[in-house]
Amino acid sequence: MNAAGSNKMGTESVDLIDAWHDLYVMLGTSSAALIGLLFIATSIHLGEVVSNPGFRVRSYNQTLYLLTLLVEAVLILVPQPVRNDRHRGGMKMSRAIPLSVSYLLGIAGGIALIQDSRWGMYIVTVSYTTLLVTVVLGAWSTMLGIEQRQLDVEQREKAGS
Repeated sequence: MNAAGSNKMGTESVDLIDAWHDLYVMLGTSSAALIGLLFIATSIHLGEVVSNPGFRVRSYNQTLYLLTLLVEAVLILVPQPVRNDRHRGGMKMSRAIPLSVSYLLGIAGGIALIQDSRWGMYIVTVSYTTLLVTVVLGAWSTMLGIEQRQLDVEQREKAGS
């Protein structure tokens, strides 16, 4: 396949995701709202949930299912860069993967803490540290990108004068 064909495929993929954007915003928002409602309902009836193994397992599983749906919506909505435009934003896979793994580790660590695992805090700490490093590197990259754009504008202005 030639380069034009592969670029066309990339554009079609971006258009396809854009067509579904609003639906996944709604689905992700709904999942987050339902997680909140589940926590409220569980908190209100905490005694019953704790004393009944069926309710406890259902609450736990429903929370996991909703979190999975929320993460899926987030991953679908992560902006993807257009390869031909070096100034367009978006997230590279080299950043998306550590962020996704970090959030999943955080969720796993939280679950481990709920289950009284000694490893829960270690997992949460790895998640937190990875997220912090990724965000700091992303912020640094943003500052460098802004400075590079300013330098490009200044060079064009000097060339035009």
